Amino acid sequence: MTLILPPIPNLHAITPEIIVVVTSLLVLVIDIIQPRGKKGKLAFLGAVGLAAAGLSSYNLLQHPLAADISGFSVDAYAQFFKIIFCLAGLMVIGISVRYLDLEGFSLGEYYSIILLAILGQMVMASGTNLLVIYVGLELMAISLYILAGFFKDHPKSNEASVKYFLLGSFSSGIFLYGIMMTYGLTGSLDLSVIAGKIEGSQFTGLLLLAVVMMGAGFAFKIAAAPFHFWTPDVYEGSPTSVTAFMSVGPKAAAFAVLIRVFSTAFGSLRIEWTTLFICLSIATMVTGNLIALRQTNIKRMLAYSSIAHAGYLMIGFVAGGEMGISSMMFYLMIYAFMNIGAFGVVILLNRVGGIGDQIDDFAGLSKVSRASAFVMMVFMFSLAGIPPTAGFAGKFYIFMAAVKSGYVWLAVIGVLNSAVSAYYYLRVIMRMYMAEPNGEPVLNVSTALSAILLIAVVGILAIGIFPGFCLDLARASVTSIL
Repeated sequence: MTLILPPIPNLHAITPEIIVVVTSLLVLVIDIIQPRGKKGKLAFLGAVGLAAAGLSSYNLLQHPLAADISGFSVDAYAQFFKIIFCLAGLMVIGISVRYLDLEGFSLGEYYSIILLAILGQMVMASGTNLLVIYVGLELMAISLYILAGFFKDHPKSNEASVKYFLLGSFSSGIFLYGIMMTYGLTGSLDLSVIAGKIEGSQFTGLLLLAVVMMGAGFAFKIAAAPFHFWTPDVYEGSPTSVTAFMSVGPKAAAFAVLIRVFSTAFGSLRIEWTTLFICLSIATMVTGNLIALRQTNIKRMLAYSSIAHAGYLMIGFVAGGEMGISSMMFYLMIYAFMNIGAFGVVILLNRVGGIGDQIDDFAGLSKVSRASAFVMMVFMFSLAGIPPTAGFAGKFYIFMAAVKSGYVWLAVIGVLNSAVSAYYYLRVIMRMYMAEPNGEPVLNVSTALSAILLIAVVGILAIGIFPGFCLDLARASVTSIL
């Protein structure tokens, strides 16, 4: 009897995933023999692994490879998002080292779990089968539950972990119901097969319910209103470095899947789901910005700001086409620099036990450290969308895409919301430059944190003045799914 072996897929096409898995395992193994309190080398190893995976994704984006892997695509679109995941992970590891030392939780498994969460995000971005997407989503979610409760002696961290677990379980259940109903109606979990079954067939209310349930599942993951519930509590209670990670990586991964699923599988129902996302976008922008105005804790303010930014991103999704989707992808890359950078400055002022998280703790920072105040000002300007920062370029292209697609009124709502957000971002700058310091703040300066803040500031100013390279990269990537 001849034994027929299945064909071996082109492993070169999944190099980024292989690098991340191997690095994660290496960190775990070396952690066993590494003395307690000397985990900086593990952070360095994790950062090197992510840098290598990011470079590999960039190479695959420039030189795509064909790979016959069922339910898994290695197209340029997926590679673009993998670059964002690796960039965000690299920055988060950089701002974590000193912070974890101060809090007494410098443990090697932290870096390994970060890498596993990024692996889940990579699988989500490449998934072309709903089951593969779900596996990636759960890998990411379970890693984040652990990270949210990483400070096991802190009641707020434990509360954040439990709330995030309940929130994640609820959203996964809704998403699974959507998958189940889609499978029941079409007989397939493959996105292209589902698209073929739906196109030209009679539209049914049950199909609309399946689309709404999957949309609601994604809305939970990107913390869109009214599905944001405990998101600010989770952001406030989690370790600050984990909050920085949660605000960028999972959001980018959820948008990557949202675009692929709705553009590919449900593309013929665009008119129906566009109305759903217009309502979500407006509710998310208004809710996030109005509640952020009242916050005195900077982590909660950035949490509600993150909710508002999800609303801006949905404008690009509603606009659709090459310009709308590429502007979303461009904005997500910028968001990694400005949001993780802002959390980096929060860590700079952090003292053990979460002290230093209030906006008032930034009072007079310019008199204590001009450099720290300047970098925070750049991040706040960019989040508010003030030129010549990258945040301005990102919002400009998103609103321009909406105008060109005929959603002028939606772009106007976005601009008005952006104007409202300027108030709470500028309030931080005013406290830094126009108030007297509250005592003698101690800055947790470290080489890694300083390097990350410098990279973020340079990135924001460089992309803001010369957006061409990143924008062209996003446009080249989006053509692989449209």
